[in-house]
Amino acid sequence: MAAMDLMSVLLTGGCGCGAVRFQINAPLVLATYCHCTRCQHRTGGGSSLQARVTPGSFSIVEGAAQIGVWAPEGGFEKCFCLQCGSALFSRSPADPTIVAVRFAAFDTDPGIRPSFRLFVAYAAPWEAIPDDGLPRYLEARPPDAA
Repeated sequence: MAAMDLMSVLLTGGCGCGAVRFQINAPLVLATYCHCTRCQHRTGGGSSLQARVTPGSFSIVEGAAQIGVWAPEGGFEKCFCLQCGSALFSRSPADPTIVAVRFAAFDTDPGIRPSFRLFVAYAAPWEAIPDDGLPRYLEARPPDAA
């Protein structure tokens, strides 16, 4: 990678085995917890923590052929490493520049914190949502929400 490219990269990350690597060259937009059942199945936990990237700022730098995709009907594609199974990111099937990266996939602290919780109507009964003061939405966040 050229020196100028290194200066423009803000964040890097990848999967657990190192087969897939990515970079993000613009500030993250926001971070959220999702409690939908798809995220529960995908993570094996009660929610998924992800950060939305500035459209067009995310790129795969190694291992594109090692990325598997689950494309659920009516939802974002869920992208993971075919070798180790690490959940990496999701993306809009209508606009693949709209990407949300899983927090555990970052190499370092992404420097952003969650600002709300989505799909809490589907929260796992075996994992209480903490009283963290974050706004909660039963379904998707309404477009007019602050």
